[in-house]
Amino acid sequence: MDMLKTSQLLTDEYSVKILTATVRQARSAQDIAHRFGIPIAACYRRIKELEAAGLLVCQERRLSQQGKRVSYYISMLKNAYVFFEDGHLRVKFQLKTGGADRFGTDWHEVKLEPSDDDGREG
Repeated sequence: MDMLKTSQLLTDEYSVKILTATVRQARSAQDIAHRFGIPIAACYRRIKELEAAGLLVCQERRLSQQGKRVSYYISMLKNAYVFFEDGHLRVKFQLKTGGADRFGTDWHEVKLEPSDDDGREG
């Protein structure tokens, strides 16, 4: 699990809007996109990323009046903490499931490795 990538979702405008829209009730991508002014393609992309991170789940699939299956998503995120001090980034996610989940209950130190090109001339 990439904790840096997961924590970056919390600073993405569309991801935060999706999590906000689904915190209390399951909503479809179309409903979320319409209510929050998110382009539908971007909404589906963020939903996929949030699902992969374990922060959003498809709660149910309903048949629409047009006969299409529509997925309804709900946020699993209860709390998220991002802590930066003295060059160290630590994150903690608590899901609505309560007990230990894929994030555990402890703080995670995010490894921030320098890239191969650190700006120095060779």
